[in-house]
Amino acid sequence: MSAIGNLFIISAPSGAGKTSLVKALLQRDPLICVSVSHTTRPMRSGEVNGSDYNFVDQQLFADLVNQNQMLEYATVFGNSYGTSKAWVEQAIGEGKDVILEIDWQGRDQVLQVFPKAVAITILPPSKASLQARLSNRGTDSEQVIAKRMAEAESEIRQYTGSHYLLINDSFDLALSELTAIFVAERLKTKRQSIKHGKLLTDLLSNDA
Repeated sequence: MSAIGNLFIISAPSGAGKTSLVKALLQRDPLICVSVSHTTRPMRSGEVNGSDYNFVDQQLFADLVNQNQMLEYATVFGNSYGTSKAWVEQAIGEGKDVILEIDWQGRDQVLQVFPKAVAITILPPSKASLQARLSNRGTDSEQVIAKRMAEAESEIRQYTGSHYLLINDSFDLALSELTAIFVAERLKTKRQSIKHGKLLTDLLSNDA
């Protein structure tokens, strides 16, 4: 029997580099995947259903929530977003490590129903660095950047709710540290005993 996977929750304020780090991690390791959220918001140009999001109507989303099919969910600006419990459980059962990219509130929801999940917070090295990263994007107005900075402070305050804390100062170092977390979790005795069950049985046998 191959080892079961695990659920990883990665949270970070906007501009901390979470998306870039996760993308690089996925390129390194084919056994890691990112959960595709359900949402009721309209599909945007260039998006693909089932890849960017699972686009559903409000009634179906409400039904999934009422049937306890969501690990976590939230409503943002009138649109609902959530993570399918069945999809996550299936992927983990196939031996994949699943990443949820959600905020601290979603993290806390997931940990209540899936306490074995591993929560990671990624933070910038300073407020000045975060502000510079947001400004250098060139996509947001000063008002939007100010709002994101205020939201970032709220996100940063919740770092103690995670099991691991990464400071994304050097991208290469942060990527190595993020990779190390996944490796360490896979090497835990319970997962290794499942993955190497036959070997352990052979090692403990009395056969010459």
